[in-house]
Amino acid sequence: MRAEIPKILCGKEGEIVFQGEYHHGLDAKGRLILPARIREELGTQFVITKGMDGCLFIFTPDSWQEFSGKLRKLPTSSEKARRLKRYFIGSSLDCESDKQGRFLIPPVLRQFAQIDKDVTVIGLDDRIELWSTERYEAYQNEDDVPIEEIAGEMEF
Repeated sequence: MRAEIPKILCGKEGEIVFQGEYHHGLDAKGRLILPARIREELGTQFVITKGMDGCLFIFTPDSWQEFSGKLRKLPTSSEKARRLKRYFIGSSLDCESDKQGRFLIPPVLRQFAQIDKDVTVIGLDDRIELWSTERYEAYQNEDDVPIEEIAGEMEF
């Protein structure tokens, strides 16, 4: 008998928490089918935008409201605040998946993330990250600071 895996391992009651790593491919039209487990929690309407480290971020409408609300509170008089707003809000688009669970990744965002065919989908708490699989593997293999050292510097 297979043990049932809870959909949400952490988070407050009713809060959606995305997790896991999945590998999918784009179809010829640049559409992606999100993994069923993520699709269930995400729903059919969501927001996609540029992310950090060369990936794309996907937010539920509620998570996007919270994230973009923080950006909106930043002072327009600050050049760095304006840059952040342009980067995230300026590149954001509302998306909707079709009945098969597919959605089009806009060409400008595919180009930004260098997504051609193979996509790594990562559930990351309040958002989903979309990576070019090739780019994600390179990112994972960077000879950077070991994860143990990073964890040692964090208080969690």
